Amino acid sequence: MRLGILIYSLGGGGAERVVSHLLPYFSERKIEVHLFLMHATAGYDIPESVQVHYIENSNPAESGVYKLIKIPLLAIRYAKLLKQLDITHSLSLLTRPNYINILSRKFTSKKFKLIISERGQPSLQYSYKGLQSTINKFLIRKLYAKADSIICNSMGNRDDLITNFGISKGKIEVLNNPIDLDKVDKIDPIADYFDSRYFNIITVGRLNKGKNHKLLIDAVENIDGIRLYILGEGELENELKTIIVERNLGKKIFFMGFDPLPYKYLKAADLFIFGSNHEGFPNVLLEAMACGLPILSTNCKSGPDEILKLDVPLKDDIMITDYGILTPVNNKRLMIKGIEYFRTNTEYLLKTKKNSLERVRRFDKSSILRKYETCILATE
Repeated sequence: MRLGILIYSLGGGGAERVVSHLLPYFSERKIEVHLFLMHATAGYDIPESVQVHYIENSNPAESGVYKLIKIPLLAIRYAKLLKQLDITHSLSLLTRPNYINILSRKFTSKKFKLIISERGQPSLQYSYKGLQSTINKFLIRKLYAKADSIICNSMGNRDDLITNFGISKGKIEVLNNPIDLDKVDKIDPIADYFDSRYFNIITVGRLNKGKNHKLLIDAVENIDGIRLYILGEGELENELKTIIVERNLGKKIFFMGFDPLPYKYLKAADLFIFGSNHEGFPNVLLEAMACGLPILSTNCKSGPDEILKLDVPLKDDIMITDYGILTPVNNKRLMIKGIEYFRTNTEYLLKTKKNSLERVRRFDKSSILRKYETCILATE
């Protein structure tokens, strides 16, 4: 087997983190692995045995429509590489690489097994008005069914593809995101980074519209005695920093940039907060739980309710579980209520820390990466 893995880049993100686990896993099993990228950003180490190829050097500032227009050309380039390198199995992650992977079959006689991985909730991710969303929904309906196998990282993703895009249930395998618990366990909390006089809240994620960092800023703005730390980079960074300056919140809210190993900060904080509008299966919740952090997250589709094992969803109140609290999406009032619940219920906060460390063992990388191998080989 010669395995090709296609993804936009190895910058920060959940899909990128999964690839960072897959590369050494397959390399250690003496499987020839080729990594195909569309941008040179790399926040993770690449094993020396993995050959890296670029089908383009994308400009991150390109418009979404232009990126879509380029897809056939990139599919032609990818098809040539698949034939040249004699790739037998091609795995792609994220929407645009998935399009390229599927369309590449149109441009080569080379026979290969085609596996795509959907990491988000397409019906919500492309629910915004505009040509780009319309085109993406059309392409998912037309192309995804042509893959030999589809890997989703949550039951919510799977159900979205089945219900809203007509994908056959039998074609989809659900494999949750893995986490390297051994690596997390070896990292010590960073000493004296947070001021113990405050209740220190931390979040991790790309600074984009879907992650909804503005909700978190709005929620903490008028609560005394707390600080919010934001780990991540993205297109909304300048806009969010402008809000901080305009509201005079520079001593309360702090931007920390991107760090591929955020565990030293997570282990030292008091609470992990997450305001996303939609997700696939958020790795950062697993990472926070592995660091013994209680979770306060929106109950976005999909992932958080599966991770925290929510029994009954609510639309008008916070949802308390054994592992943390969920709130309705984009609800400032209930996000504030969740913060205050943790601050005033020390016994519950400590209980969720203990429970989270036990729950996260279910997502250890060793078992999930074996499932990836089985799923890919099943397409032989």
